[in-house]
Amino acid sequence: MQIPKDAILLRVFIGENERFDGKPLYQSIVMKAREVGVAGATVLRGPLGFGKSSQLHSAKLLRLSEDLPIIIEVVDGKDKIDAFLPVLDEMMGKSSGLITVEKVQVLKYGKENT
Repeated sequence: MQIPKDAILLRVFIGENERFDGKPLYQSIVMKAREVGVAGATVLRGPLGFGKSSQLHSAKLLRLSEDLPIIIEVVDGKDKIDAFLPVLDEMMGKSSGLITVEKVQVLKYGKENT
């Protein structure tokens, strides 16, 4: 699988407690991205953040939150990302979150075959 040098980075910002079909939404998004052949996806867990409600979500012991910020990053060519966006929109449903896209330049993807 190859990613074009000029690619798109899709970022999805959600809370850790968001669910889709009874599973964590971040897990469902990554599994769906893999199923439809997107080049790669990574989930990052944030120790502190806030969203539309301005409520702080923190990993500090005194302010223990079970709903920490989650960022899912997906990188692939524009065609693949554009095809994935309606699927993602359906999965997000009524979940609160933020979706962004930006142009990126891929410098390396996987190991070179020897």
